[in-house]
Amino acid sequence: MSLTSGAFAVLPAVNPLGTTSEAQVAEVQQITLTVKSEDYEPLSDPKNVERFLGDYFADMPLMAKIAKCESRNRHYDKNGSVLRGEVTPLDRGVMQINLYYHEGTAVKLGLDLHNIDDNVAYARYLYEKQGAKPWMSSSACWSKFSEKEIAKK
Repeated sequence: MSLTSGAFAVLPAVNPLGTTSEAQVAEVQQITLTVKSEDYEPLSDPKNVERFLGDYFADMPLMAKIAKCESRNRHYDKNGSVLRGEVTPLDRGVMQINLYYHEGTAVKLGLDLHNIDDNVAYARYLYEKQGAKPWMSSSACWSKFSEKEIAKK
C-alpha cells in the first residue's frame, strides 16, 4: 500500500485461524519504509517522535493522535528503556501494544514490538484489521475524530 507520506509498507492479513503462513512472514519481513525513525533522532525527544508519527501515519492521522494519548509520543522512558504501560505493564512502546495479546502474532510477522519502527508497523497492521478498537481504553483522549476515522473497517 502506498502512503501519502511516501512510505511503503507491505503488511499481510493473518488468516482467521490465527496462524501465519511462511509467505505472510516473508512478506512482512520485506516491509520497506521511506519513513524511518532513525531520521528523527534523538527519539528520546517526544517532539521528534511526534514528527516521525505524523509522517508515518500521514494517511491515518487518528493513529498519530492515539500514540499521543497512549504514550505522550514517547517510546522510551526517562531511563532509556522501552516505555511500559502505566496501567497495564504489558503494554509497550509508543503505540502501547499489549504483549500478552499481540507479541505472538508480531513475532510470527518478524516484528519486535520493542523496536519503534516495528511497534508502529504492527499498530498499522492491527488498525487495518480492527480499526481503533484495540485502543478504546484511551478513546476519551482521541475520540474527537470523526466516526469514519475511528471505525475504519
